[in-house]
Parts: sequence; C-alpha cells; structure tokens
Amino acid sequence: MTILMIIAFCVLMMMAVPVGYALIISAGVAVLFNGYLPLSIVAQQIYDQTQSFPMLALPFFMLAGTLMLGGELGRQLLELASHAMQRWRGGPLSTTVVSSVVFGGVSGSAVANASALGSVLIPWQKKRGFPPALCAANNATSAVIDVLIPPSIPMILFSLVSGVSVANLFVAGILPGMLMAASFVFVCWFISVRRGYPAHASGASRRQLATLALQSLPAVLLPVLIILFLRFGLATPTEVAVLSVVYSLALSLVYYRDLTWKRFCDNVVEAGMATGVVMLVIMGSAAVGWVLTFDQAPQQMADWVAANISSPIAIILMMNILMLIVGMPLDMPPAILLLGPIFVPLADAIGLDRVQLGLMMVINLGIGLYTPPIGTTLFISSSIAKAPLGETTRELWPYFAMAIALLLAVSFIPALTLY
Repeated sequence: MTILMIIAFCVLMMMAVPVGYALIISAGVAVLFNGYLPLSIVAQQIYDQTQSFPMLALPFFMLAGTLMLGGELGRQLLELASHAMQRWRGGPLSTTVVSSVVFGGVSGSAVANASALGSVLIPWQKKRGFPPALCAANNATSAVIDVLIPPSIPMILFSLVSGVSVANLFVAGILPGMLMAASFVFVCWFISVRRGYPAHASGASRRQLATLALQSLPAVLLPVLIILFLRFGLATPTEVAVLSVVYSLALSLVYYRDLTWKRFCDNVVEAGMATGVVMLVIMGSAAVGWVLTFDQAPQQMADWVAANISSPIAIILMMNILMLIVGMPLDMPPAILLLGPIFVPLADAIGLDRVQLGLMMVINLGIGLYTPPIGTTLFISSSIAKAPLGETTRELWPYFAMAIALLLAVSFIPALTLY
C-alpha cells in the first residue's frame, strides 16, 4: 500500500493538486486498492486527528500573532529594529534579520513573517540603494529564523508526531535561532563591505531608541513568558496559547489602544484561514501516517538502515540529505508530519535524542522554504521585490552556506540543543 500511496501522491503533486487534498486522495487510493480495508477508515483517521486538545494551540498562537503584528505594536517593533541597525554597514539589510528574531517570538510562522516584513522592509531597502534580488534573498532566508524562536508552529507539529515536550523544543530552538541570526547579520555586513554599500546614519537619538525599546517591551516579553510558563509546568501548550491571545488583546486594548472591531474581525479571519490550511494538511497526514503504520514502513526502514549502515554519522547525513530533498517541493507542515514518524524510530535506533532530531528537521525543512524549485518564502520575497527568481537565487548562496553550517553543527553537536 505504501508504494502505491507514494506513487499516487507524486502524480497528484505533479498535477499541482494542493498538498492537503493530495495526501487525503493518495491515502484513499492506497486503502481502496488494498481490497481488505474499508475506505471509511480514511475519514475516521482524518476526523480523529482534529479531536486532539493540544491541536488547539495552533489557532490561538496564530491569532495572537495576527493581533500583535497587525497594529501599532508591529510598527513599533519595525521602527526599533530599523533605527538600531541602520548605523552599521549593511544595517538596512540586518534590520530584516533582527526583525525576524523579534517577530519570531510573536507569529511562529516563516511564511507570515516573509509576507509581513517583506512588504514593509524590501521597498525601504531598495530606496536605500540595495539591489532588489539581494533584498529578496535576505528576506526569504531571514524569515526562517521565525520557526526557531518560540513559539514555533513547526515545533508544535513535531511534538505531536514525536511525543517530545513542546517546552523542551522551544528552549532548544533559542540558541540555534540566535546563531542563525548572528550569521545572517555577518553576511549582511560582509556583502555590504565587499560591494561598498555605505552605512546610513540613524535618525533616532539614544533617548528615542530607549523610548522605542520601552514601548516594544511587552511584545518582546511574550516569548519569555511562554518559555517560563511551559518550562515550569504552569500551563499546558494549549493554555499558554490561549493566554497569549488574552495578553495580545489586553495590550491592544489597554496599552496601545489601537484595536478596532474591524481589525479584530480581520485578524480572526486571517488566523482562521491560516489554521484551515495547516489543519487540512494535518488531517491528510494523519491518513497517510496510518497507512505507513499499517504497513510498518517506519520500523522496516529503521531495521533496514540499522542492518546496512553501521555508522551513526552516515545515518544522520542520510537523514539530512533526505530532508533537504523532501523540503524542496513540500512545505514544512506536511514534511514534518510525513517524515517525523519515519525518522523518530530511526533516531531512537542510533541514540539520537528526539529534541535534537526536531531541531535538525525544523532547520533543514526551513532551508527548503527558500530553496528552488518550490521555495515559498523565496517566491513571496521575489514577488514583493519584483526581482527575477534567477537573480534572487544567486544572491542566496552566502545565506545558504551559513544555514548549512548551522545545520551540520546542530546535527553533530548535541550541546547546541540539549543544554
């Protein structure tokens, strides 16, 4: 059944069928041609996946992100990052990187980050004399920092398929996220020095920067509060997500006083649409996962690898290469939900910690978001910058090299994720 399902899925993807529908149809085809199982089992698996209480964390985290980024708070964060960074060589480019770190603690979605930041910062960077393709490449790669800084939607999904604590994943993502941000800031500085882009004086004094930092402090505190509540067991991930929405509403209503009924409705609709897309993929992945489990495909793959490849280093490299290949055509949610059940028993077999595997998977599949031929953040950023895709891809290489170096470090240095 597994082989037939994979063939059906590949055919549907080549026909440009949306991933969620392709997953459901391919699982249905596999069950239908089995001849011994009722087709209703696919519908049952789809329905059962929606009845998970931890799954409620997804829409609430998304709603919290849209509430905080859609008003005055989002503008304050961007203004703080731009004034703080533009006095350095490559500062306008580095503003995107720093903003991704700050916004990552709010939105948890790389695609949302690429759209929100790119639409504001790319036109501003182009006016400062930076090439459109470079601006697009910088935005496409920096957006992926979002999935490492808690709260992270991909980490929540990996937790669902692996049984790893969401709190442990969130804490483990902080150091790699900061390392990726630092390496991208270095790339911005290096490119600016090499090409002779000048530094730009900031229009804000230290006192104005301090004021902006104070006004933005409530947003910066959100990821800290999330980590504290989860780490010390004060609330479950779902409860923390609900509290994040309450916190966002309180800030918008009481502190910034910019929340209108229309904006609230727009934010709810936006979060609902984003949740619907992710939930459809999750439901389809549940049916596919059931077929894989029924055929014992994950365990068979783990047994085959253990019998034929003796070196754990070679196995980790093989896993990374496979994730890079899968991450090119597939978005992060379906890739995590499909590869997670296969790689978890394999990681257990070689003694690789599941938290470390989760960070490997998030970084690896995050790289796929800006890798051709179907890089989501790459297409979004190129479109905003009005830059040819080929030129944008050429500008990607310094960022890509830094991301691969971080991926290898996380893969083979457990202390980076298990401290």
